Amino acid sequence: MVGQGLAGTLIGYRLERAGHAVTYVDAPEQTAASAVAAGIVNPITGRRFVKSWRIDDLLPEARQFYRELESYLDRPLWYDLPLVRTLFNRGDENDWLARGGDPAYAGYLIDRPQLGRIPQLTRPAHAYGGVGHSARVDICTLVEAFRSRKRSEGAYFDAAFDYDELLFDGRSRPEWGGRSYDQVIFCEGWRARYNPWFGDLPHGGTKGEVLIVRTEEPPLDRLFKHRVFLVPQPDGTYWVGATSSNRFPDDRPTAANRSYLEERLREVLTVPFAVVDHQAAVRPTVRDRRPMLGAHPDQPALIIFNGLGTKGASLAPLMSKWLLGHLENGEELPAEVSIRRFT
Repeated sequence: MVGQGLAGTLIGYRLERAGHAVTYVDAPEQTAASAVAAGIVNPITGRRFVKSWRIDDLLPEARQFYRELESYLDRPLWYDLPLVRTLFNRGDENDWLARGGDPAYAGYLIDRPQLGRIPQLTRPAHAYGGVGHSARVDICTLVEAFRSRKRSEGAYFDAAFDYDELLFDGRSRPEWGGRSYDQVIFCEGWRARYNPWFGDLPHGGTKGEVLIVRTEEPPLDRLFKHRVFLVPQPDGTYWVGATSSNRFPDDRPTAANRSYLEERLREVLTVPFAVVDHQAAVRPTVRDRRPMLGAHPDQPALIIFNGLGTKGASLAPLMSKWLLGHLENGEELPAEVSIRRFT
C-alpha cells in the first residue's frame, strides 16, 4: 500500500479483514490531506442545496464502517453532529424551502433547526437551515492510530516510495524491497500526478488552508457554516476553514491565507479567539469530481485508489468496499469511478 492516508487505511483494513497480508509504505515528512481534513460529512452541498452524489448509499456504509474501525482501534472516530448553515438572503431562504419540499430530501433539510449557542457566539444571519444526517469523522486520529498499530506489527515503512525500486522484468509478480507482492495499490493523493503508471490520468489538486482556534467560551455542540466552517473538536478548539486554490507553489501555509481566514472568522464570531495552529495540505481532485479506482491496463497488478477530494470522509468507506469486491471477486467497478472512463 503506497500511501497510508484515509484511502490507504480503509482499503488496507478491508484487505486485512479479508485475510490478506498488507505492507504499508508512506513518507512521514509529506503532509497528507488526511492530516488536515476536518472529516465533515455533509449530505447537502453547493449554493443550490443539492444532495451529494450517492449520499443515500454512502451514509449507511460510512456510519457502519467507521463504527467498526472504532472497535478495532479503540478510539472514538464518528461523531453525529447537527449542521447549521446560514441563508444569506430571501432568495437563499426560498430556494431552501423549495428544495425541502422535494420528497427525496425528506430528513436532509430542516427549516427551523435548533441553534444551540450559535446566537450567543456569532453575528445574526438572515435565516438558518439545518442539515440532517451530518457528522464528523476524526480522520487524523483514525490514520495515526492505524499507522501506530501497523508499525508495531512490523507492517509499516516510514519511507518515500521510489518507483524505480518496483521491479517487474522476468517476475510473475511485482517485487519491492526484496519481497514479491500480488498487487501494489497506490493511494498517493495529489502526488499521484508523478506516478509513472498513473500520471496520465487527469489528476488535480486543490490546496486548502485551515486554522485551529480557541475561544474562552464553551464550544458549540454542532457544525456551523457561515462564510467558513466552524467544526468543534474534542479538545475544545475549532477547525476553521478552508481556503481553496488550484494554483500553488508548495503545500505550506501562507500568511495571506491566514489573514483571509482570520478576517472571515471576525465577520462570524462576536467573541475573541486565539489562533492555535495554521495548517495546509493539498486535496486530490479530479475534473469530473469522482474518485479514480482500478487497475493499470498493461500492468494489472498495479492499482490506484485516489481522487476522494473534499468529500473523502463520506466517500472512502463505500469506495473501498467497491474496490475490495473488484480485487477479490472481479466485480465490475461502477463506470462513474472506474479509471476506464478516461481511456
